[in-house]
Amino acid sequence: MMSSDSVSVRAVLETVPGIPCEGEAPVFAEPWQAQAFAIALSLQQRGVFTWNEWAGELGTQIEAAIARGDPDDGTTYYSHWLTALERLVARKGIASPEIIDRYVRAW
Repeated sequence: MMSSDSVSVRAVLETVPGIPCEGEAPVFAEPWQAQAFAIALSLQQRGVFTWNEWAGELGTQIEAAIARGDPDDGTTYYSHWLTALERLVARKGIASPEIIDRYVRAW
C-alpha cells in the first residue's frame, strides 16, 4: 500500500510536464528511458524523496540545460530525468558519485 505521499503513474503524468504520452500511458523512445522513469517512481514510492523534491530537481536540470543551449524540443527530456535522478540519489546518500558513475557507464 502506498503512503499518502506516494505517487501513481497517473499522478506523475498529471504533475510532471513534458512526459511524452500516448493516451494515458507514457511513451519511451528507448528502454533506458522507461527504466529511469520506473526507478524514479519506485524510489519516490519507497520514501527516498518526495514528488515535490523530484519535480523541483527535474525543473532545475531542465532550466540549466536550456541555459546551456539545450534545444528543449523533447529529445533530451529523459536525459534531464536521469540527471535529476542521479543528483537526488547522491544528495540522499544512497550512492556515492563514484558508484553512480560506474552504473551510468555500465548502463
